[in-house]
Order: sequence, then structure tokens, then C-alpha cells
Amino acid sequence: MATTSNKFALARFATDSFPERDRLSVWREVHGRKLARLDVEPLSDRPYIDAACLRAVPGLGIITGTTSSARYARTRELIADGNDDLRFIVNCAGPLTVVQRGREVTLDEGEATVASCAELETVVRPSSGQFIALHIPCAALAPLVTNIEGALVRPIRRHTEALRLLTTYLDALQQQDMLTTPELCRTVVPHVYDLVALTIGATRDAAAIAEGRGGRAARLRVIKSDIVENLGRSDLTINFIARHHRLQPRYIQRLFEHEGTTFSEFVMCQRLSRSYRMLTAPHLSGWTIGAISVACGLSDQSYFSRRFRQLYGASPSDVRASARQVGAT
Repeated sequence: MATTSNKFALARFATDSFPERDRLSVWREVHGRKLARLDVEPLSDRPYIDAACLRAVPGLGIITGTTSSARYARTRELIADGNDDLRFIVNCAGPLTVVQRGREVTLDEGEATVASCAELETVVRPSSGQFIALHIPCAALAPLVTNIEGALVRPIRRHTEALRLLTTYLDALQQQDMLTTPELCRTVVPHVYDLVALTIGATRDAAAIAEGRGGRAARLRVIKSDIVENLGRSDLTINFIARHHRLQPRYIQRLFEHEGTTFSEFVMCQRLSRSYRMLTAPHLSGWTIGAISVACGLSDQSYFSRRFRQLYGASPSDVRASARQVGAT
């Protein structure tokens, strides 16, 4: 699944793209046996529904999808392909059971486990659900983990901090298309390895590196997302965020300093960016500029106008007038 060349792949597949009479057979052959390399057996008489998105870059494959109830299997025929990837499965919705090596683990929503593509495996989804599956070459991940053999088909509970950081980071990857250039991949792929290793159980040396690399990047993503969700709060301070994430304010300052900015500047840029979008949104044309600035957490009107002009080279009223003029043409 993870590519070894310098090629990048993005593909989306859905059963409703095929005629209903051919849907299951085509899906089994194209997606199941050729891409995911899993044999598919629906567990319901209802029409089988599946939709998946595949992102494959050197050293990493990411599959996200929604599926009906079904049984998936890595059979003897399929494991003959020589693929020894480790598959890190995050169960996003609906129950999921994974069986391998005589071990069985049932995952609730938000939980995860690891399986080996080199061995017989059965995955059972008794009802519809959603998932994320990471494919990582065993040779890349095993040296980072204390006991990769012991980690196979063991539950990783949803309250695990490293798992929370990993899923947040993966969400950012997909929303922001962070796997589109070789330069980005050279940064992102090691971050994913770090976070998976921390989630499974990294070696002492790998954990130290991962905390300072992938762990730091993921925490910053989580913090940035939290900031964006709370832009309207007048008390959105570094102390507020630090309490929310149980971190020291100085640690958060260092995260932003590593990116060449500050907490305050990031918050201000996000507030001004949101105000710009609101000023140019036709459905908010009835809002006053003052109401928009307050909604973005900027109650001081003169300060808001000054910072807005510094960033965009025009006043808020000028931007609104231009947007209205464009909308009228």
C-alpha cells in the first residue's frame, strides 16, 4: 500500500459508481483484491455500500472510508503478495473486530489496533461504520517500537493521548492536503511514524525524538484547531489554552516560536482572516463591521481597523464595499 517510488497517489472509490448488479463483484476485484488486498464478504442482504479515499506516498498509505457490515480477510492467496506492511486501524464509528495470530480485539468508536499484512487476518464489521487505516512498512516502524510483535492485535483505547494527537494530525493532513509535494512528505511521513510509535509504545530513544518532532507537530495542530474554534472568546489567552490542554504556557510559546511566530500573532491573524471572510460573505451583509469584529474576539474597534489595514492594505469598510460591488456585477 505505501509506495516505495517517488510517486504520489490520490484516489476515491465508491460502490455507487458501479451498476448495482455488478457492484459487489467489481468492488471485490478492484478495491478489495487489487488495492486494499482484502477479500470482502457482506454480512447483510441489503445492498453493499462502501466509499473509500486512498492517499499513497513513499513510505505511507492512508485509507479513510465508510462501509456496510462485512467481513474482510487477508487470505493465504492474498498474503502471498509479500506485503509486510503494518496496518494501523483507527475505528471511527461502529463496532469492529480484528482477529490475527489467535488474538481477537473488538474496538469501540475512537479505538485502534495494529495488524500485520504479512499474516492471515480477519476483520469483522457487524454494522456500518467508518475507519482510518495507515499502511506503514514494517522495516520503517519496527525499530521505533519496543515490542512490535507484542503490539499486534492489542487494543489502544481512545483516551490514549498519543492516539488523540495522531488522529488530529491525520485530520489536518486530509483537510489541508499536506501530502502533495515531496518536500511536505519528507516532513509529514516521519511525523506519522513518530505518532504511531508513541501510540504503540516507542523505544526510549525513539520516544525522545518523536516527542520533539511528530509529537510537537501534532500538539501544535491540536492547539491551533482549539484556537480557531474559540476565536470569538474575549478571554482567548495562552493561559486559557494551557489550562485546556494541561500544558505549561511556556511550552505553548515554544511551539509557536519553533514556527517563527508567537501565540498572540497566530490568534490575531486567525481573527483577522475570519473577519475578512465575514466581511465578504453575502449572507452576512446585514452585519455591522463592529458586530463582525466582536464576533471575531476583537472588541476594540480602532485596534481592529488598524491591524486589519496592516494585514490587508485596506480598511474593513473598503473590503466590504469592494465585495458588494463585485457581487452586484
